[in-house]
Amino acid sequence: MPTHHPAETLLIEGPDATAFAHAQFSSAVSSLATGQWQFSAWLDPQGRVRALFQLARLADERYLLLLRGGIATTLADALRRFVFRSKLGVTALPPRMLATGPALPLHTVVDDGEAVSLGCDTHSLRIIASAVGDDAWRLPQLRAGWPWLPTPLLGELLPSALSLQRLHAVAVDKGCYPGQEIVARLHFRGGHKRHLHCVRLSQAASAGDTLRRDGRDVGCVLDVVTTGDGIEALVVLSDDVAAQATTGHAQTFDDDLAIEILASWPA
Repeated sequence: MPTHHPAETLLIEGPDATAFAHAQFSSAVSSLATGQWQFSAWLDPQGRVRALFQLARLADERYLLLLRGGIATTLADALRRFVFRSKLGVTALPPRMLATGPALPLHTVVDDGEAVSLGCDTHSLRIIASAVGDDAWRLPQLRAGWPWLPTPLLGELLPSALSLQRLHAVAVDKGCYPGQEIVARLHFRGGHKRHLHCVRLSQAASAGDTLRRDGRDVGCVLDVVTTGDGIEALVVLSDDVAAQATTGHAQTFDDDLAIEILASWPA
């Protein structure tokens, strides 16, 4: 039996919800319209991604976070430490399931009372109360380069390694937020040496695995999906290793794991 990703969600709601989310999260929250969603992240002061999520504006003062990795109760507890006197509540919702729904325009949100559907263009990602979900949405999202962060990698990766600027999950032209100085420095000066790739694996691997060559840490595995044609994964790779793989030859790592790069994304 496959293990389906649970829907770990939380609500931020109240008169100060927009100001709070805009100040804490890396995306341009204040420009998010009601009935729309965007990728966003919560960074630590060193610019590393503590949480990655789809942020949906359900109403003027009500936001739903669907975590792409991590536990909602843990994130809610951490966020509450920064509420201070702001008029808002941060609530972790009971675990639900994720399921694949019909095509909806990218970034649209449909809340019909039974489920919340996030439009993903070729499909929708439905947050449902049922005990049974499915993982059919995972492959198109993996191939689109939409990261999912396994627990060992929370707080470990910089936004540029996850291609978050391409997804508009980080903004360099808004006010200060945790990690903003690091994001701006990497954007304007460059210098980060690891980036995101979709690859085909020669053998099974697990999300969170470290990729090593000659004993050196050269990357990590974010998500793995087995298809009829083999095993595909989203990985973060050191640029020097990725450059060698672009010649069309599979690159071999320790433990005899070989990868073939199918797609790559800049920061």
